[in-house]
Amino acid sequence: MEQKIYEEIISLRNLILAYKKTRKGKTKRDYVKKFEKNLVCNLKKLYEELKNQIYQPKHLRVFILRDPKTRKISKSDFRDRIVHHALCNIIESIFDKTFIFDSCANRIGKGTLFALKRFEKFRRKVTSNFTSEGFCFKADIKHYFEEINHKILLEIIKRKVRCEKTIWLIIQILNNKVDLERERRGRDSNKGMPLGNLTSQFFANVYLNELDKFVKYKLKAKYYIRYVDDFVILHKSKKQLEEWKKKIEVFLKEKLVLELHPDKSRIINLSRGVDFVGFRNFYHHILLRKRNIKNMERKINLLNKWGISYEKLLESFQGWNAYAKWANSYSLIKHFSGQISRVKIIT
Repeated sequence: MEQKIYEEIISLRNLILAYKKTRKGKTKRDYVKKFEKNLVCNLKKLYEELKNQIYQPKHLRVFILRDPKTRKISKSDFRDRIVHHALCNIIESIFDKTFIFDSCANRIGKGTLFALKRFEKFRRKVTSNFTSEGFCFKADIKHYFEEINHKILLEIIKRKVRCEKTIWLIIQILNNKVDLERERRGRDSNKGMPLGNLTSQFFANVYLNELDKFVKYKLKAKYYIRYVDDFVILHKSKKQLEEWKKKIEVFLKEKLVLELHPDKSRIINLSRGVDFVGFRNFYHHILLRKRNIKNMERKINLLNKWGISYEKLLESFQGWNAYAKWANSYSLIKHFSGQISRVKIIT
């Protein structure tokens, strides 16, 4: 029965489904067209490599993304991303049912807006509909993706997946990281996952599910939400949150070899507003994070300087608008919309 997991992962039916998911929104990319020139042959070759356990991921392509926050993204080869989807297609459901309801990132039916709504609901409960004082422990894990311990992650995965071949495949994926700076500094090569991989997002949830269960079932914190490595706990008592903060720090250090970010983890009075999932949440209004506003401004300026096409800007604005409308940002949306319209007339 356990061996069937790997058979399902590498089946041609699942690989075709994974291929379709991987190409979605990228059909015009050269690397997709190249793969599709010999699609049947490439998929069969991938299947044979996986079946015979001779599959090896290709080197990651690393680039810097500024949006405007600077992040190092590691992009896997197209065929390797097919493998990532194939793996997640099968094992995601095994773990997802173990996740708490308020683990919000990279899950079907969840996301930033789901987290925002839950935060709003919890704020109202803690403050008795904004008539009393309430507090929020707003936390962020320091260098989360860089510090995930492979040994601990595999131990967690093995509790649910006992198929040796599936574990072998997961190890191939985890070991596929190119970080010359890490090697030069002699840092632990059995730590870290590349930003940008579907599997990294999934494993990140699996890893911090341990924290979720500790907070919910050991500390019995009722109003807890996590989005990737950002999480909040709401409570009427600041003292209670201070006690929980100390216990969480110990748990992270001893069980997951992680630590809270010293500058981004603090207890805040809810009346002062809390920055969470891209929004600044106040008692009676919600504002967009300044960084998100500046990002849109930057893209409009790039159009003015012929940095990007009007069509690409419009597509970006439509996505931003769908996000921004959840805040009290009518005037801002109208302002940006007017700027884009004026630029179109000029061009």
